[in-house]
Amino acid sequence: MAKHQVSRSVVIDAPAERIFRIVADPRRHHEFDGSGTVQQARGGAGLLGPGSRFGMDMHMGLPYSTANRVVEYEENRLIAWSHIGPHIWRWQLEPQEDGTTRVTETFDYTRLAPVYILIGYPARNARGIERTLPRLKRLAEEGTP
Repeated sequence: MAKHQVSRSVVIDAPAERIFRIVADPRRHHEFDGSGTVQQARGGAGLLGPGSRFGMDMHMGLPYSTANRVVEYEENRLIAWSHIGPHIWRWQLEPQEDGTTRVTETFDYTRLAPVYILIGYPARNARGIERTLPRLKRLAEEGTP
């Protein structure tokens, strides 16, 4: 694992295209978020593409909202976004020969790492990712549209 990144992976019995449609749709993020912070997409967010912008209502102690922008994108393989905070949330999808897909979620806190470490975000976000991936797996394997 790269320094100043927290990553976890899961193998999902679903094609990458199905999983990507879930992850790239901000309206669905609350369905698989394991951190308990994601509430709902703001505005008319639809499927994301390169450079897309989307808002999200959040709650971590107090309600707040974020304005996010897609900063990495490869259709059905990679999507990452950031907001005013210097960290990046990244999703990588790797189709496997048996028809399954390895999905890796990463919290990349390379910029301002000492601050994130001081406030405990790497460990907290690792726990959130560990709860998120099984939820995404269930959604994708059940074939939820």
